[in-house]
Amino acid sequence: MSSPPLSTFDRFLEWFMYRFRWIFVIPILLPMSFTFNLYYAIRNWLIFNIQSAPKAHDRKVGLIQKQVRDWATGDRKAKMCTARPGWLTMSFRFPAYKAKMTQIRTDRLIDILEVDTTNHLIRVEPMVTMGQITRTLIPLGYTLPIVPELDDLTVGGMINGCGVESSGKRYGLFQHICHSYELVIADGSLVVASKEKKDGGSAESQALFYGVPWSHGTLGFLVAATLRIIPCKPYVKLTYIPTRTVKETQNTLIKECNDRENEFVEGLLFSKIKGLVMRGEFCDKPPRNGRQNEIGKWHKPWFYTHAEKLAEREEESVEYIPLRHYYHRHSRSIFWEIKEIVPFGNNLLFRWTLGWLCPPKISLLKVTTPPALRRLYERNHVIQDMLVPLETLQESVDVFEKEINIYPLWLCPFTLPSTPGMLRQRSGKNLLYIDIGAYGITMNKTYEPRESTRRLEEFVRKVNGVQMLYADTYMSRAEFWEMFDSSLYEWLRVKFGCKEAFPDVYDKVCKEARY
Repeated sequence: MSSPPLSTFDRFLEWFMYRFRWIFVIPILLPMSFTFNLYYAIRNWLIFNIQSAPKAHDRKVGLIQKQVRDWATGDRKAKMCTARPGWLTMSFRFPAYKAKMTQIRTDRLIDILEVDTTNHLIRVEPMVTMGQITRTLIPLGYTLPIVPELDDLTVGGMINGCGVESSGKRYGLFQHICHSYELVIADGSLVVASKEKKDGGSAESQALFYGVPWSHGTLGFLVAATLRIIPCKPYVKLTYIPTRTVKETQNTLIKECNDRENEFVEGLLFSKIKGLVMRGEFCDKPPRNGRQNEIGKWHKPWFYTHAEKLAEREEESVEYIPLRHYYHRHSRSIFWEIKEIVPFGNNLLFRWTLGWLCPPKISLLKVTTPPALRRLYERNHVIQDMLVPLETLQESVDVFEKEINIYPLWLCPFTLPSTPGMLRQRSGKNLLYIDIGAYGITMNKTYEPRESTRRLEEFVRKVNGVQMLYADTYMSRAEFWEMFDSSLYEWLRVKFGCKEAFPDVYDKVCKEARY
């Protein structure tokens, strides 16, 4: 169904808000974002180094347990969810369902609890961010096997939802680097979900471990997670490989993923005739004649614009990039979304004078988006990640172009193992999949949010792919459970008393639950 026609004034208001939002962003949101980040960087450094977080953790969890037990002994009319404000989430949508639910305060769970270099583990609270982890681990010579690229992405979001990165060809998704989860369940008790029986995990604990990913907090409140860590080196040797067709891009990605020497593999598609595949490996330092590029510096060009220039070359290029700069290469430009907010943000003069304040925090952008601009985004702005078999990339790009027509497309291959859980892949083998990320204003003049997305979702189901659930989902309940596997999830919902306590995952992620 098409949107009702807008008045001339409304169209002008939308145009003005879209073209001149930077008038508000630069003098107000950029300083606010910088101050916010500086405060939390200092706070987190102090908390970690004086070791007060582990002592406070039990107290914070106890308060969550009390809130849940109060609900369990009360009238239980309203189901539970976290009290985290919608504007703090990384999704551009607001969770409307929260208004009708009992909100449990879990927002103080923001600390790293322990780094165990002997057993190669890190224990963290769920609102710890990727930026927080890399700032802590890399100076120690360690890293997570998978580090989703935006600084503000949280561990809880990557576990309850999905996390993918360019090291996924070796390690899978974020859920596959997790060792155990600690959850407060519907009766207020604290349980540990682990896949390893040697860690005290029962069959029920193992089942819960596999059921939590993609469940979006509908099996319990995640209060801590233990993740694997691996040794790392200070630099990444990054090789840029230009491609000229989608088929060539697909074949190159498959070739590089099958090379065991590669730690990282990623692609960018700027059009059907201009792409770039990047392969990376850890290294100690650049050779004497090697090109070093500190792409995370405030005055450097946005990474995707730098990559596009290299995609126009005929030959491969090699650069040596500091590891943390590589991990967060898309953070400063929020992939390529910032060009819609600060159109001149990649200008040399702007980068050198004000680039150190960038990027604006997504949460602050979200909470300050005026209604007129939000209406425009609802009609024309696309944020979607679809995970499909890598062998279907060429066909998938054709469908993406037909339905939404957005470039660049982010291409992130990963290995999907055959394991229990909502993510359906029952071949018994490890299969190569790819995340196709489309972010920005559609160039398709016939784009209709509901109809276009539903056709895209139908295609993804047809090729045995899945949609990341932070984005707008227009599927019916039956179509949703055709895409995902409900068997373990529904068993866990009954076993742990979740049906009365928490909403169903579909009721949290469908479009009607968001605005």
